[in-house]
Amino acid sequence: MNSMKEQLAARLKHNHDVLSISAIENPSPYSSLTDGFDLLLLVISGNQKTGNQLFHYIKDNKRIQEKWIDRESVERWILHGTNRNVIHWIVKGEIIFDRDMYLEGLRHRMLEFPPDWRDLRLLIEFSGFLCSYLQSKQYILENRLLDAYNNILKALHHWARIVIVESGIHPEITIWKQVKSINPGVYKLYEELTLSQETLKQRIQLVLLASEFSVMSKMEQCCKWLLDILTSKQEAWTLNELLHISQLQEIRAELPLLINRLVKKSLVKELAFADDRDESLLELRYTIA
Repeated sequence: MNSMKEQLAARLKHNHDVLSISAIENPSPYSSLTDGFDLLLLVISGNQKTGNQLFHYIKDNKRIQEKWIDRESVERWILHGTNRNVIHWIVKGEIIFDRDMYLEGLRHRMLEFPPDWRDLRLLIEFSGFLCSYLQSKQYILENRLLDAYNNILKALHHWARIVIVESGIHPEITIWKQVKSINPGVYKLYEELTLSQETLKQRIQLVLLASEFSVMSKMEQCCKWLLDILTSKQEAWTLNELLHISQLQEIRAELPLLINRLVKKSLVKELAFADDRDESLLELRYTIA
């Protein structure tokens, strides 16, 4: 396998678009880590035009998937958690080519998990938590218990990732294995929700109550990245201005709800201005409280 990897790397490294190549072997017949292929060859490109390609082939009776990702996309996946396989690919993959030590540097930053990365990830996870948590509360009022359960389970997953990020590490695919050692209380809630002999409604209400006291109290801490943006200029921000910030694209759908909650918690101040489009309207803008 090693000589085959070297041959594959030799074929690609002369392409100036290629920054780094990492090889990930399939750990199990049932693993989705390599999409079922014997070997995943992760090729990181410095050119967005060549960064979205996928090739399948066989060499020496090994089925190989060659996946090209541009540098911007892989860094966005890491920050936003949109593809959790990428954590394993970068941290545990075998680096077989690395122009200017790009992948080695990226791996180091991931393991270091700098504060600005953590703050953005906490904001993303808290936004997802808030949306699912409030939706579950609404469904339980309507006695739609299965919908309430589905949403509180999603909220609990976001909560788990919040405690993992707070501990200074990246959430992996198997987050409950991570959470069990980091925060046994959150793990216990997951067990109570999924395995308890209590009624479904009682289990949902238990997690909702715990969420109210534990996660909602983290709002200011988890929203630090957004609050820092609001303090970055003296003028109040319109929602459209916030929506056009590239790092907030991941929470674009949840941002209005999040801003509304921050206003209600007196963490953000809501100001009214005359609307240029209609004199009878007042446009709401937002600044730090």
